[in-house]
Amino acid sequence: WVSMVYFLEGFAAFGIGLDVWLFLMHLLAIVYSKLYMNKKPPELMKAEVRGVSILKPLKGVDTNLEDNLETFFEIDYPQFEILFCIQDANDPAIDVVQRLISKYPGVDAKIVSGGKRIGVNPKINNLMPGYNIMKYNLFWICDSGIRVLPLTLRDLVSKMKDKVALVHAVPYTSNRKGFASSIEKIYFGSFSHTRKFTSSAPCDWASTMYDRTCGLGKAQYIAEDYFMAKLLTESGYKLTLSSHPALQNSGNYGVGKFIERMTRWTKLRVAMVPFAVILEPFSECFLSGLLFSWSCLHFFKWNMLVVFLYHVLAWFILDYILFRQLENGHLLMTKCDFLVAWFVRETLTPYIIFSALWDPTINWRTGKYRLRCGGKA
Repeated sequence: WVSMVYFLEGFAAFGIGLDVWLFLMHLLAIVYSKLYMNKKPPELMKAEVRGVSILKPLKGVDTNLEDNLETFFEIDYPQFEILFCIQDANDPAIDVVQRLISKYPGVDAKIVSGGKRIGVNPKINNLMPGYNIMKYNLFWICDSGIRVLPLTLRDLVSKMKDKVALVHAVPYTSNRKGFASSIEKIYFGSFSHTRKFTSSAPCDWASTMYDRTCGLGKAQYIAEDYFMAKLLTESGYKLTLSSHPALQNSGNYGVGKFIERMTRWTKLRVAMVPFAVILEPFSECFLSGLLFSWSCLHFFKWNMLVVFLYHVLAWFILDYILFRQLENGHLLMTKCDFLVAWFVRETLTPYIIFSALWDPTINWRTGKYRLRCGGKA
């Protein structure tokens, strides 16, 4: 009985400490976003110009591909090349790229096909021929579903200084139609995801700039970006954030696609950081709120329901403030739409974690993978 009493006391103290820590991270993410996100054009025009090679891995065509790729031809930067890496010489994406190259003859762009197998990661294998022939020491890996603003490249280059070897953008989404788009936008623009970038550790990066000294390896991993960053930090290099988010704009999206993606990421985290499956659910709004409200009942005899509702309300308000920061103040959804999509997104978490544990196989692109403990595929 004495051991049980000590356990309950410790668990209740953990619940209160965890909630205080989560809200501090929440506030830190808001402050960081206010100070550093969406940098104004006059500041970026003063940045030093350095040559950049843009590596674009392509496979197949979706409805937004041409629009997304065209934004790279319209980048406002004096010295860059675009290398479109396409493994299959018969891929229909080649026709899209050739049209754009003909439309913008002044842009240094070319198609590199064939790929080179150096590991199990198909993205790295696809990029290797482009990496081997690129002109510049700075290279920017940017997925096919990303659209960029004209000054995005200036912003990335402006951060490559003071022993910084990697600059990555906070994953976000473009404005698209439908409820599924709202759920994605709220996930990437609220505390659940943005805290990982603005206040803690790196994870998935759809848009990242590297210094060539770091190489292009880690092909034995599916989450190559995470392990490349880990290697750089262990080698004494610095990582930093772009002030422009990565605007994901895939034409193939939906609630089911969102759940598949979140489940895949959860499987990766479980393999890379096994304790994540135990601790991660407690970093979400509802479960952390239940734990905190029970802790307050245990120590202070406060009403659990009242504490829980205040917790959810405070979390929701802070998420909304953070979301406005990433949207730069221009919201294209009503508060009611935000509330509904936010609630649905939060309630999906237990299902996603259960699905990830039920079947550890990762379906990604055209392959199926199993991960060993530590993340090797």
